[in-house]
Amino acid sequence: MSTGVETLEFQAEARQLLQLMVHSIYSNKDIFLRELISNSSDAIDKLRLESMRDKDLKVSLDDPHIAIELDAEARTLTVRDTGIGMSRDEVVSLIGTIAKSGTAEMLKAMREAKDAAASQELIGQFGVGFYASFMVADRVTLVTRRAGEEGGTRWESAGEGTFEISEVADAPQGTAVTLHLKPADAEDNLHDYADEATIRSIVKRYSDFIAHPIRLGDETLNSMKALWARPRSEVEQSEYNEFYKHLSHDWTDPLETIHMRGEGTFEYEALLFVPARAPFDLFMREGKRGVQLYVKRVFIMDDCEALMPQYLRFVKGVVDAHDLSLNISREILQQDRQIRVVRRRLVKKVLTTLKDLQAADASKYGTFWGEFGRALKEGLLDDTDNRDTLLELLRVTSTHGDTTLKEYVERMKEGQTEIYYMTGESRSMIENSPHMEALRDKGYEVLILTDPVDEVWVEQVPAYDGKEFKSIAKGQVDLGSDAPKDESFDPLLTWMGTALADNVKEVRLSSRLTTSPACVVGDAHDMTPTLEKMYRAMGQELPPVKRILELNPTHPLVTGLREAHKADASAEAVAETAELLYGMALLAEGGDLTDPARFTRILAGRLASAL
Repeated sequence: MSTGVETLEFQAEARQLLQLMVHSIYSNKDIFLRELISNSSDAIDKLRLESMRDKDLKVSLDDPHIAIELDAEARTLTVRDTGIGMSRDEVVSLIGTIAKSGTAEMLKAMREAKDAAASQELIGQFGVGFYASFMVADRVTLVTRRAGEEGGTRWESAGEGTFEISEVADAPQGTAVTLHLKPADAEDNLHDYADEATIRSIVKRYSDFIAHPIRLGDETLNSMKALWARPRSEVEQSEYNEFYKHLSHDWTDPLETIHMRGEGTFEYEALLFVPARAPFDLFMREGKRGVQLYVKRVFIMDDCEALMPQYLRFVKGVVDAHDLSLNISREILQQDRQIRVVRRRLVKKVLTTLKDLQAADASKYGTFWGEFGRALKEGLLDDTDNRDTLLELLRVTSTHGDTTLKEYVERMKEGQTEIYYMTGESRSMIENSPHMEALRDKGYEVLILTDPVDEVWVEQVPAYDGKEFKSIAKGQVDLGSDAPKDESFDPLLTWMGTALADNVKEVRLSSRLTTSPACVVGDAHDMTPTLEKMYRAMGQELPPVKRILELNPTHPLVTGLREAHKADASAEAVAETAELLYGMALLAEGGDLTDPARFTRILAGRLASAL
């Protein structure tokens, strides 16, 4: 019996998502049941873990199961579990709101999606499966009681702007979700979900591997066979796909499936998946890794950090170890020698699988790289053992187009000993940079690196295939000709070095410029401006990094400045032109002026005097 009914409003994003579900954008509506059963299975696993952590928690674990109840006359379907349940606050926060960063971005992307298929994929990325109930139901009622609490909570909504919540004194432990079903509609792919045969078929297709019994009356509908424990030859790819969807709450098939077994002193089975699309939280601080740990078919923990490095956090799956304690903690796992061995094997297997994919299907690998390339590049910083393999997997943009490092090296000009690259905020900024001029004119290929992580890994990875990485914006670039020497510029260079001493460490002639008058470059081991900005944005205090101003000795502005300085080094116009030259060099690479107003004022004055 419920008391104290309270009506609350959905969070704005949740309300929009519910409307998308109510209007049935997903053609395969059967998957609502898979989502509810997956949630129930997770709740039972969480109860067992909670009972191990809290010995005073009074719960029964004798018969963990999921029950499906049908009422054809009332047209209701109920999914009931004996899991951990939810408190009132958890019901409001988990169902009344979508408590995930990035949901607004998801909804914006869904509204902009050009077709229903694109919207379906986005819903899967954001893992909001409970809301799928509203594809098949006019109204949803949830009754739940959290393990260890006396009273329960009732939640009900028609999927509009509000939901009702109330207390229930006599709720059993666990959660029951009752769907008040819409009429069957063949044209809208809406089956009769109050029909027993329909439910048997859906459970067998999508949830056969669930580790807990799924019952319809006295009948158990699923085999409960652990998919990872069966020989690969006995498992259909469709079964792997459904298991992946259960694990990830993604609605799309995985890109790659990895089924492996470790034997010897430490036995384990692993079933891993490379998704086809990146989850929305891949680069969010609260994002989790996707590998679950089991011990002898018993679920131990989600998001097992000890089994997969951060840069492979997108990999989903299960590792079932035979020789660990059921009470093992995350802290003990981090120190366990055998777990470290398993981790190394899993990482090598994932990277080998990706390498095979790269060789066998360039298009499919291109899909992978577009979704997860940025994350994979993080491994170049953290995983020195597999750095060579990661460099082989690297796909980058260059002035030649998309390429691998192997392909770049094969195209290197005769006599070229270094791999040229430039980092920056955008491709257009790099391609139009003055630093590119001489290399472009002489036909040298340059890697165009625009990801934030690129700024870091190129500094820490010395070489590929014996060829060192060389920034074209730092130090001297050897293009087969000596740096220009013209003693007639010496007085100007010395004077400018003093006049601009607050901003530059040196002024010199350039061999990398053909059309621009000047550019700024860093010393060989200096931090790049983009990396400097990144560190400052993170709150790190850094000393100012002075750079080098290079002048093009063939440019009329530079030769004119030389002559003006020779005629009258103290003239105000000479000092202003030198300042403008440095400011233009900064702007040309996308840098920030120290005093934009002063730069504009001087520029306006110089233009006016030239008229």
